[in-house]
Amino acid sequence: MICPSCREENPERFRLCGFCGAELPRAVVHEARKIVTLVFADVTGSTALGERLDPESVRWVMSRFFETAREVLERHGGTVEKFIGDAVMSAFGIPHVREDDALRGVRAAAELRDRLRELGHDVEARYGTGIAVRIGVNTGEVVAGDAAAGQAFASGDAVNVAARLEQAAGSGEVLLGEATLRLVRDAVTVEAVEPLALKGKAQPVPAWRLVAVLAGAAGVKRNVRASSRSFWRSGGVPSRSATSASPPSSRRPGRARPG
Repeated sequence: MICPSCREENPERFRLCGFCGAELPRAVVHEARKIVTLVFADVTGSTALGERLDPESVRWVMSRFFETAREVLERHGGTVEKFIGDAVMSAFGIPHVREDDALRGVRAAAELRDRLRELGHDVEARYGTGIAVRIGVNTGEVVAGDAAAGQAFASGDAVNVAARLEQAAGSGEVLLGEATLRLVRDAVTVEAVEPLALKGKAQPVPAWRLVAVLAGAAGVKRNVRASSRSFWRSGGVPSRSATSASPPSSRRPGRARPG
């Protein structure tokens, strides 16, 4: 940041110029509403791991998890927002929105689940105790900062629901939210679960357990403009008239439909 008084350059975090003491102008925060897909992943078994292993071994295991998570999520086009303890938060649609963000997020979640299963076997062979991952995927409207200015963090109800889905998932499971399933219904095999009573939500939230993602399949066959308008009108969930799938059916690819 350039000081308007002495024209010297200062770090962005400075409020006063380090050379002349003048007040520096505050950076403009660029925020925008976007429809994105959030992927939350959390390691299960980390508490038992910490009790049985020395700190160096725990650090090695968690480093492997974070490295694997970042590699998988970013390769599918996601932005890793942050690591919190033994969890990772990522967004598909930040900084750039893609038509297939939901499918990218679900594919990443499925691969991360499988990769962490392999890591769990490795950890168990080494230390006698394993780890697994639980994942929540949700799509909806968020307020996102300017990634170029280091403000890629997303906030909104969709973020909260993604986090709650992750917390409700069992070990080794991926739970999909309703809006996400609508956008990937032709490319996944799912199992319906009982609507979830999530903290902060007045009504139970529908969710589906991801079984598999079909290789090479498009998420949903739809008119791009029509489905986009429908998505916005319904507050983030496409209307039934914009879809043609039948009600959820366990383990039947491309035939699951929320609600």
